[in-house]
Formats: sequence, C-alpha cells, structure tokens
Amino acid sequence: MVIISSAELRNNMKKYLDIAKTEKVIIQRGRNESFVLVAQNTAAGEELDRAITVDEVIARVREGLNEMFERKEGHDIA
Repeated sequence: MVIISSAELRNNMKKYLDIAKTEKVIIQRGRNESFVLVAQNTAAGEELDRAITVDEVIARVREGLNEMFERKEGHDIA
C-alpha cells in the first residue's frame, strides 16, 4: 500500500496508476479525506471473493427460519 497526497497524484498520475495495478494507492486529500485507488479488475476480484450464490442465500435463510420456528413452535419448515 502506498499513501500519497492529491498533489502527488496530479503530478505523477501515470506512475500511481501503474502502481494501482498491483497494490492499493491511498490518496490523502487535506486532513479529513482519503480515497483508495485500485485497478478495476482487482476491486472486482475482491468483491467476488466475498460473494455467495443465490442457492447459499436461500439455504441460509431456510436455516434461520427453521431455527426461528423450532424455538417458537417446535416445527421444521423445510
């Protein structure tokens, strides 16, 4: 990870875009703002790593509903 100022990014845009292909570039703007620069394919890959399928969502919802009904009434809905 590289941390730079917004002025540094303006002055060396190509350099930091190239770096962002392989690692995160944190851009500090003033004291209270910061931004992350990453290559789009990197960001999408990280999101996909956290993703779950629709079937997994349905299974988890069913499990939760079953637990809820079993506690309340002693029934199984699946």
